[in-house]
Amino acid sequence: MALTLKLDAIEDLPHTAASDVKKLGWRGVMRAIGRTGKVVVTNHSEPEAVILSAEEYGAIMRALNDAGSQHESALDALRHRFDERLASLQADDAGDRLRSLMRGPTTLGGKVKAGDTH
Repeated sequence: MALTLKLDAIEDLPHTAASDVKKLGWRGVMRAIGRTGKVVVTNHSEPEAVILSAEEYGAIMRALNDAGSQHESALDALRHRFDERLASLQADDAGDRLRSLMRGPTTLGGKVKAGDTH
């Protein structure tokens, strides 16, 4: 069963006082978590801990892994483009190509030259 990851602000999560946790015990806490998947335990009305169901924790971990994979894919593509450009600078004729480019005309005939082809 896939769980949609919903990231709520801590203020928007269900709260229970630490004293209630002590009174109700673990079963009471688990009943509250069973209803929402998560609960904030407060001490003097200040958030002290967030308790998550195993399912909620798993959903967060999957979302983080997916986000990391997407980030890695983008980073790999960027690394590949950089390596290609670096390889062209390390080619045996790189110096000759640069000197030829520098000797060429510097006017662009009123056109802007930008992007990957410059």
